Amino acid sequence: MTIEQIVEIPADRRIILEVPPQVPEGRVILTFTPASETADLHPCPICAGNIDPKTGNPRYNAETIAAIEEGRAMMRGEIPAKRFNSLAGMLEDLERDDPDD
Repeated sequence: MTIEQIVEIPADRRIILEVPPQVPEGRVILTFTPASETADLHPCPICAGNIDPKTGNPRYNAETIAAIEEGRAMMRGEIPAKRFNSLAGMLEDLERDDPDD
């Protein structure tokens, strides 16, 4: 079980922790990691590293952003997803020159 919460450390460096009842009693390891300035821009710490702190926009190029949006549209069912019966069929499709085929 991992519980994560961003907290402000005051000048006196003292914090009081209230642990949720779901956490069992016993020994634990507390880890303190300074939050990056992009942590407030995105809930995922991995993705937050790809956010430009000045603009709040991802640091992806246009082709990557289009691919992400296409995947999200497939998950929402707005466009059909390609299905393959074998790895060979998928690789054959990837090798074709026509991206819409």
